[in-house]
Amino acid sequence: MKPDMETTAEENQERSQESKGCFECCIKCLGGVPYASLVATILCFSGVALFCGCGHVALTGTEKIVQTYISTNFGDHALLTDIIQLMQYVIYGIASFFFLYGIILLAEGFYTTSAVKEIHGEFKTTACGRCISGMFVFLTYVLGVAWLGVFGFSAVPVFMYYNMWSACQTINFQSVNLTTPIDQICVDIRQYGIVPWNASPGKACGSFLASICGTPEFDLSYHLFIVACAGAGATVIALLIYMMATTYNYAVLKFKSREDCCTKF
Repeated sequence: MKPDMETTAEENQERSQESKGCFECCIKCLGGVPYASLVATILCFSGVALFCGCGHVALTGTEKIVQTYISTNFGDHALLTDIIQLMQYVIYGIASFFFLYGIILLAEGFYTTSAVKEIHGEFKTTACGRCISGMFVFLTYVLGVAWLGVFGFSAVPVFMYYNMWSACQTINFQSVNLTTPIDQICVDIRQYGIVPWNASPGKACGSFLASICGTPEFDLSYHLFIVACAGAGATVIALLIYMMATTYNYAVLKFKSREDCCTKF
């Protein structure tokens, strides 16, 4: 019985060492996960999906509202129709580009994090790897600045729809209180440059404006533009996180590439 007990103790000790080694391996692997890049990728995918999906549907609803209520002549809104179709194709391109770019940045984050923490033993960085990391830093900064412009541009339709919605709320209030004629409350779409100044009617007043605000297209487009603007803002935040992560990793890689980094730290 004694040899059996000794054998069992040895087996338990070996199993304990094996389980400990597996646990340490898991901790070591988790240490190489670029959590900042992972969070930024999830946020970027979510923001771009909201911006592209909601923006596409909202543009379609806007085109229908203009064609039905604002401009009865096709020649007046032909240019707007072409611009909306072009923007929808651009949205397809933006979604595809950021899907690929997010995956590339996440993969680059895994590479640089592994190099920085040296979780795979002797991990020496190369000039090519540092050059690629520097290129991603530059490209991410450029995209961040460009997307700030996209975020500002996405707020324009929200502002326009909000003005129309506010005018409709004023019309409803005046209809109840009967203080001023509702026909004097108008929204001129031509001042936004959506349709030319010779477009007919080009503006909506009173009960006609209220009927536009009561359409499903208006309500849906208004809320979708708000969500698209929020998605653009989320993408800006994601790119800011990418900027910080890529800049930090590149700086550490550049530092570790020096032979005297240990004495200069």
